[in-house]
Amino acid sequence: MTTKAKTKKKDDTVVKLRIRVRAYENKILDASVKQIMDTANRHDATINGPIPMPTEIKKYTVNRSPFIYKNTREQFEIRTHKRLIDILNPSPKTIEALTNLSLPSGVDIDVKML
Repeated sequence: MTTKAKTKKKDDTVVKLRIRVRAYENKILDASVKQIMDTANRHDATINGPIPMPTEIKKYTVNRSPFIYKNTREQFEIRTHKRLIDILNPSPKTIEALTNLSLPSGVDIDVKML
């Protein structure tokens, strides 16, 4: 019985292609995520997502004047928007289509096989 259970687990393994997409502008990010999802749908892949991740905010405080008005400060922030897409059991054609995909500049992609 234990050998059957072991063989069942080998057959049930799901290969995931996890894609993390980041950008400073959310409109460009959403457009590139839609392009990735359309490409995966054309090759009949099962998709989970896009899952919006928390926006990472980096704040920088700078003195306006170095001498007289030292207490006046300016604040700047950089917002990094993130999305997560999981593609279950991708075929080789799906992976090839995703690698040949040209996305706009300013979009950072991280792909992992799980």
